[in-house]
Amino acid sequence: MKNKYLTKKILTAVTAAVMIAGTVPCQAVFAEESSQEAPEIDSLTYESEMSLEYAQKFKIYNYADDYRLLDINDGTRYLVVPSDKEIPENLDSDITVLQMPLDKVYLTATSVMSLYDSLDALDQIRLSGTQANGWYIDNAVSAMETGDILFAGKYNEPDYELLISEDCDLTIESTMIFHSPKVKEMIEDLGIPVLVEYATYEPHPLGRVEWIKLYGVLTGKEKEAEERFQEQKKIVEEMNDFPNTGKTIAYFYVSSDGKVVVRDSSDYIARMIEIAGGQYIYTDLINEESSLSSVSMTLEEFYNNAINADYLVYNATIDSPISSIDDLLAKSELFADFKAVKEGNVWCNDKKMYQSVDRIGDVIRDFHLILTDGEESRMTFMKKVN
Repeated sequence: MKNKYLTKKILTAVTAAVMIAGTVPCQAVFAEESSQEAPEIDSLTYESEMSLEYAQKFKIYNYADDYRLLDINDGTRYLVVPSDKEIPENLDSDITVLQMPLDKVYLTATSVMSLYDSLDALDQIRLSGTQANGWYIDNAVSAMETGDILFAGKYNEPDYELLISEDCDLTIESTMIFHSPKVKEMIEDLGIPVLVEYATYEPHPLGRVEWIKLYGVLTGKEKEAEERFQEQKKIVEEMNDFPNTGKTIAYFYVSSDGKVVVRDSSDYIARMIEIAGGQYIYTDLINEESSLSSVSMTLEEFYNNAINADYLVYNATIDSPISSIDDLLAKSELFADFKAVKEGNVWCNDKKMYQSVDRIGDVIRDFHLILTDGEESRMTFMKKVN
């Protein structure tokens, strides 16, 4: 059953209630174990559990006649019902029904856009929590410029009237929504299901890519999702037998206040460098002040830790890319002392990298190429800084 239309009177009343109650920030919900067995569902015949090779934060159970049950690690469950099938009766109260097609999605989890794009399913996203100038995915930018995808407000300030007028049938959120719990509650009160994705909590980078199988179910493109995942898996597995080089990489950027921002040792960037055959410069750096994986430090602290790093990779996701060593030295002349600068081993990623979850295998290969032959022509997201 599709999203119910609500009158503006109801919308106004619910909005007022949220304004009175206020938005109470909360801590992000961390991973729990998903259910261990497929639930029995009246009138449905259970067939199998979808094979997952790296992902640990969700499960997919297959039932006859193309029914699918998505079991997310936060305890939420979604029954995906084919467009021409009936919704089973007597469902457990914690199972949310998603009736296909789900072609009016409100997407605020930016990492998911690349997965939809990879599946050639952008036409199923109608509303975005990011404006066109915030996307580095060409097809997403084009879709917003033509009006095929509309900006519907950020995750914590959605345009509720637009969600209703567009008959939104699903909201896909990152765990950032748990900092605005009243917004999530509001969307659900409007009759719009909310699915929170936990790909960033996957211990292996390919686990993040494998979430494409979940979106393959939601888009009706399971075969294509399997193919896209296998393509990235193959890229990574080709490096399995390559011995670790022992070479170190410092991955960082310099913020506007002159601080150096790095990733902590548990971040997936560190894991990708390891898989690629290198070592992240920080082996035991943890952000003790928040759940974020970014760590800010003084330039002097970074200097002491990274001066002898074999490679510097400048993170241009937030800051502007650097195009020359002079750009780096303009941030601080101290960089002239770094081993990687002296030996010409400075690189910079482009702004597309963080939004390209569908191509994590390519990112790992880029790191591998930096550590080995440095053949820039074969790289997808990295450029050498001269």
